[in-house]
Amino acid sequence: MRNSLKIALLSIMSIAAAGCKKKEDKSPSYHKGDLTILTDESFKSVTEALADGYMINYPETHIKVVTQKEDLAFLDLLKDKARITVMSRDLTPEEKKAYEEQVDLKFLPAKFAADAVVFVVPKDSPKESISMDEIQKGLEADTKNFIFDGTNSSNLNFVAQRLKKQPKDLKFSIIPGNQNIIEELGKYPDKIGVIGLNTFSRPYDKTSEKLREMVKVLPVEVNGKLYTADNEGLREMKYPFTRVLYFLTNEGNFNIANGFIRYSCTQLGQMIVQKEGLQPYNIFKREVQMR
Repeated sequence: MRNSLKIALLSIMSIAAAGCKKKEDKSPSYHKGDLTILTDESFKSVTEALADGYMINYPETHIKVVTQKEDLAFLDLLKDKARITVMSRDLTPEEKKAYEEQVDLKFLPAKFAADAVVFVVPKDSPKESISMDEIQKGLEADTKNFIFDGTNSSNLNFVAQRLKKQPKDLKFSIIPGNQNIIEELGKYPDKIGVIGLNTFSRPYDKTSEKLREMVKVLPVEVNGKLYTADNEGLREMKYPFTRVLYFLTNEGNFNIANGFIRYSCTQLGQMIVQKEGLQPYNIFKREVQMR
C-alpha cells in the first residue's frame, strides 16, 4: 500500500514538474519566441538588418518583418494586432493620446536612426537641384509631377508634415514601391520621384548600387543654399527632409519586442544602422545633437 502511494506521489510530482517546465518554456522572454515587426517599405531594409542581427544573437527568436503603410501599421498597434511598428512622422496630440489610452503606456518613442526622404530624377536629366518652393508649388499643381509610392505611406506623410499640409491636400502621381519608382522613372523624364533614402543607402549592396546608378539625387535648396542627404546632412539634420526613425510597442514588460528595441539602440544595433548607410541615433560624436 505504502509503495503504491509512493509511486502515485512520484507520478503526480513528475506530471507537475513537466507542467511547470512546459509553462516555463512558453513564458514570454526577450531571448526566445516569435515577433512580427510592421514597417513601411521605405525603411524595410534597416529593419530587416536589425532583425537578422537580433536573431543571430538570440538563436531561439524568430522575427518576421512585414511591410505595411505607416498609418495602417500604427492603427494595428493600437488595436493590438501587432506588438511593434516602425514610425517616422511625428504623431499628432490626438494620436499620442489615443496611444496612451488604448495601449495604456506612456508615449516613449525609441529613436534609432536618421533616414531621409529624397527627390530623384533620371540620371540623364538636366535638373541638378530642387528648391523648397518648387516642391511646395509642384505638390499643389494639377500636373502631378511628383511620384510617391502611395497614400498612407511614410514618404507622403513626412513630406506633407514638413510642408505643414495634410496628405489629402497634395497632388501627386503614384507608382507602388520605392524601388519601382526608381526603375520606372526613366519612362517619365519630366517627373520627380520621391523615395526613402534607405531604399538604396546600403554602400556595398549590389542592388543598391544598381539603383543608385539609375537616378540622380537632387540637393534641396533652402534660402539659396543647397543641402544633401549625406552623412553630414543627416547627422546635423541640415537636410530639410531628414527624418528620425523610431519604434513604438504596446508591450508593457521586457519581452521580445522590448528586447529587440533595446538591442537596436545599443552600440551593436547602431553599428548595423551605420552599415545600412543611415545615421545612427545613439552612438555618434557627443557634440552632435539630433533635434
